[in-house]
Amino acid sequence: MRLRAAMLLAACLLAGCGGIAAPERHAPVAVPQRIVSMNPCVDAILMEVADPDRIAAISHYSHDPRATSIPLAQALRFPAVSDAAEDVIAARPDLVIAGPHVALPTMAALERLGIEVMTVGVPASIAESKAQIADVARRVGHAGRGAVLNARIDAALAAARPDGGAPVSALIWQGGGLVPGTGTLADDMMLQTGFRNISTDLGLAAWDMLSLEGLLASPPSLVLAGISGNMDGSGGEGRRTLGHPALRKAGARIRIADFPPSLLHCGGPVIVRALARLAEVRRQEGGKAG
Repeated sequence: MRLRAAMLLAACLLAGCGGIAAPERHAPVAVPQRIVSMNPCVDAILMEVADPDRIAAISHYSHDPRATSIPLAQALRFPAVSDAAEDVIAARPDLVIAGPHVALPTMAALERLGIEVMTVGVPASIAESKAQIADVARRVGHAGRGAVLNARIDAALAAARPDGGAPVSALIWQGGGLVPGTGTLADDMMLQTGFRNISTDLGLAAWDMLSLEGLLASPPSLVLAGISGNMDGSGGEGRRTLGHPALRKAGARIRIADFPPSLLHCGGPVIVRALARLAEVRRQEGGKAG
């Protein structure tokens, strides 16, 4: 919105406008009656802000125990759609909420049929996630529920902030060697809860891969690692890596704490659980600096 306002003002100045025109009036947007989510992170938000009878379908990821960010029993109450346009259209949506992973032909097919598509990005911070919650809640007609969820996140953040002590040097290292670095939601949550993410020290990008050899070459004080399934199905590989003799031998230098993959990939209400887990680990560290 700020960018759009700045562009409008610049255009006005370049055109030599004598004043600012009155804002254009638009007809109110109808509250959607059949919402389809193609994004597992939006699924979690909808569970909190939308009327259940208006959720026509959720993403197929939420029906996968390895991928869901909401309780599986809750997810199975709703039909699931694949990423194919035919599958989504069959759900007869009047609003589709999609993320950046959806194929362009699918998006184009929905737009040709006049189906409203709300595209959401991947939040890189708690603040961005809260803004996304507010946007989704407004669009589904329940801005107040979005405010309530954001208040829960604020309370969780306040409870998770450390009382003091030096940040603990740490790295989130998931199945297959996946590491979230600077500029990710996970990195922001680590910072807010008293950790120092060493991914930048290792020269890693925002989302990068780190081999076991690379981890052992420059080990952090703490590794936050998941042993269950990942969104990419690499849980088995993750368990094998964590059981590697070299890592067990390095146990005296590297402490390993469980950080389930289900807490890594999504914002929204998942932030509440992720902050609680990070705060718990930070307290267990007893204020040790990394």
